[in-house]
Amino acid sequence: MKPTTRFFSFVSSVALLPALLTVNGFAKTPTCSDVGGAILTNVGGFGQIDGHPTTMGVTTGDLKGAIGVEILSTSSDSTTFTVQHYWVTGTGETLTIDKAQAQGTFVGPGLFAITDYKIHLTGGTGRFANATGDMTAIGEIDFNSGRVVLRYSGQVCHAGRD
Repeated sequence: MKPTTRFFSFVSSVALLPALLTVNGFAKTPTCSDVGGAILTNVGGFGQIDGHPTTMGVTTGDLKGAIGVEILSTSSDSTTFTVQHYWVTGTGETLTIDKAQAQGTFVGPGLFAITDYKIHLTGGTGRFANATGDMTAIGEIDFNSGRVVLRYSGQVCHAGRD
């Protein structure tokens, strides 16, 4: 190999070394955006799953579509609900949500104010395939009428692309 060929080969190798040593190479950083909207459901929306009550309804705002929630358990004092979400956007993408806990207090007969509800997104389909995010919600459950109204807000981040 000629000395000049070796020199250019060496220089090219050194120039590419930083990119090879990074985990993502030249990948872009995640793009995050604020999201918000409302969740409107009815308790008992689609019956029961394995004996657990459900809700079913719609979402508005940035993640508009349909949502179903399975109520997995309640605390002994009925102030914490552990739930599993089933969320589909209006364009048919699904959101994968970790189990969540909705906490609150009864403010009247059959009226439950949700004061602490953290929702964690861990992916989904379509543009949400590699997305992550954290949202919070507040609102009310009227067990007398079966209506649930929540306001959600937070941030969703989409993975950078090569």
